[in-house]
Amino acid sequence: MLKVERFVCNMLQENCYVVSDDTKECVIIDCGAFYPEERKAISDYIRTHQLTPKHLIATHGHIDHHFGDNTIYEDFGLRPEVHENDEYLMEKLQEQAEVIANINLNYKIPPVEKYLKANDKINFGTHTFSIIETPGHTKGSIFYYCKDEKIAFSGDTLFHCSIGRTDFWGGSMFQIIQSLRIISQLPDETIIYTGHGETTTIGDELAGNPYMDR
Repeated sequence: MLKVERFVCNMLQENCYVVSDDTKECVIIDCGAFYPEERKAISDYIRTHQLTPKHLIATHGHIDHHFGDNTIYEDFGLRPEVHENDEYLMEKLQEQAEVIANINLNYKIPPVEKYLKANDKINFGTHTFSIIETPGHTKGSIFYYCKDEKIAFSGDTLFHCSIGRTDFWGGSMFQIIQSLRIISQLPDETIIYTGHGETTTIGDELAGNPYMDR
């Protein structure tokens, strides 16, 4: 059984998740930790629970989901894994920090470990995440989906009763609506861990999200 721990991070209230199973292996999803106390909380949680991080993965390439990548690299030796279609964003993280958060980063984000493709799998412990391509918020936005546990991590594609913005680099309202049609086929009971805000389910979004019935 998966244990999902959420950390709300940075000035944009981004959700970072540490996901582990009974083997004590874990993955870190969207490490947006910016402030020292946020970085410490994530590293302390991993150490206190004696977890072994196997992957640092991201749902997309926006800076608010990568502020803390350097801490994970320094503490656990992992570099981010991001979909290949967001390579252009990963090359502009410093610029993004200035435009999106009005911050001049005084540290470097570690280079990408691997650019992911649709058929790649994220394996840790006894669990596997598959990748669902969901462009629209960015070109390389993806869901991480665990079929066995019926959970998914949506990044900024799907929120509770809302969706991510499409007016940033590479955004497309047409594409995000197409992506929502794809993920609407997941089982209604699928729990969605969002990039910002509260957790939801596919069933709840089909019933109440105005973007899901287009």
